[in-house]
Amino acid sequence: MSTFAARLHTQLAGGSHLCVGIDPHPWLLADWGLADTPENLAFFGRSMIESALTGGAAAVKLQSALFERHGSKGIAALEAVLAFARQVGMLTILDVKRGDIGSTMRGYAEAYLADDSPLAADAITLSPYLGFGSLAPALELAAENGRGVFVLAFTSNPEGASVQRAVTVGGIQVGESIIQAVSQANAGALPMGGVGVVIGATIGSLPPAGAQMISQVGGPILAPGLGVQGGQPADLRRVFGPARNLVLATASRALAGAGPDPERVVAAVRQTVANLSFLGI
Repeated sequence: MSTFAARLHTQLAGGSHLCVGIDPHPWLLADWGLADTPENLAFFGRSMIESALTGGAAAVKLQSALFERHGSKGIAALEAVLAFARQVGMLTILDVKRGDIGSTMRGYAEAYLADDSPLAADAITLSPYLGFGSLAPALELAAENGRGVFVLAFTSNPEGASVQRAVTVGGIQVGESIIQAVSQANAGALPMGGVGVVIGATIGSLPPAGAQMISQVGGPILAPGLGVQGGQPADLRRVFGPARNLVLATASRALAGAGPDPERVVAAVRQTVANLSFLGI
């Protein structure tokens, strides 16, 4: 079991199933009374990490695009936030949704999964739509360095269904084929592998075959869409069933919206952790 998988498994087994999203939208910064600058992105990120840690969240997920829009200074802010998370011991997932082939995929892997990279996170999100096999360089480097990945299968955005619900020549949905590939990548890893899958809390229901695949995924399940996007704890029970103990549910705006008062953000994090406690049952 990778270092990331071991640390996350400890959090999940201890009853913490919340991943706090760090999404520094310009309007959200404005709500906090902050100008949209790289310096304030770093301040916002550090503040959310402190609240997540104090409130008992299992991990944080940083949306890379909202840092990247500021160019090199935004990337520097992202590096600073990741460094702060490492300093305080907070598990990080960098939401970059990278997916490419060959040496290009290897380059992305080295950017986010190499130990000596300033952008290294404990785990990253990956897009498999150039073929699951194209992700091999990232899966290999993650395993080598004890890190993790989350592969998109059924995402929380409604547009995703046009691709993810399409039926393959094997008679299963594309998203189900991704879950199947993740299960195979985790084969033999106990109690949990380091290859995770992204399945939105708002996807509704899956066919019986898909539900069975989820129960056998063998790695963590990142479930975005909780809160403002409409996902509710009851949705997690319905979608994930017996695999719900592997679920890491993400909430972003619903938590950051309680700021800028850190005590209010901490209270929101704690309440959400409590609301998700049934996942460990």
